[in-house]
Amino acid sequence: MPDKRTHRGPHPEDRLDFDSGILPSLRVAVADYSLLLTKDYPPAGSLKLVGDHFNLTARQRMAVMRSACSDQQRTHRRQSAISFYDLPGKAIALDGYNQLITLEAALAGGAIFRGRDGCLRDLAGLHGTYHRVSETIPAIGRIGELFAGIGIQDVLWLFDRPVSNSGRLKTLIEQTAREKGWTWKVELAQSPDKQLADTDRIVLTSDSDILDKCRQWSNAMPFLLQSVSPLWLMDLFDAPAAGQTV
Repeated sequence: MPDKRTHRGPHPEDRLDFDSGILPSLRVAVADYSLLLTKDYPPAGSLKLVGDHFNLTARQRMAVMRSACSDQQRTHRRQSAISFYDLPGKAIALDGYNQLITLEAALAGGAIFRGRDGCLRDLAGLHGTYHRVSETIPAIGRIGELFAGIGIQDVLWLFDRPVSNSGRLKTLIEQTAREKGWTWKVELAQSPDKQLADTDRIVLTSDSDILDKCRQWSNAMPFLLQSVSPLWLMDLFDAPAAGQTV
């Protein structure tokens, strides 16, 4: 069946799965799962162990998985991070779908999760096809206005060529940039993750695999979401793991 969604909003079960009452358990679950990752336990088995212990649903487990990281990963990400305030005048590589979809989800009222590394992530999936939604143009505009406002001009957007409708999205972003006078480049890549991992540009992403491999990155999403209201933000950043104290 064709995808007829017009918004990137919350999953029907999210209001129940991410009720404020579950937040303390999710925080401890993230800490427990992160501890197991730190000790080099297998990720899949560790997530099942933690998820079963807290009786988490599939989407709650996804939130825990995306919000957790090992101590080693968090240290590396902190060391390679560039302050957003230092980006004016720098060359930027933007992980297109990663950043755009998170912003679309937030604008549509979807849940956003602050992970152990401080990054903001959503639970929206991209399964081979990108569908433009009502929030797409406002999201692109929000990125452009923020960048132009602080002096970020050299911006390269990277999108997955194999994902359907990437070409249409590329055209839309290029057209918007021309109308606004933003000096952006938009490219489709067969493997944008590898290109982002290897680039000398400062990468804007919350993709864990890219964060662990890229030379430098910056956490732009908190600034992009500053004036989103209401913002459904669930902060899963640090709680003590079971048996540990802060």
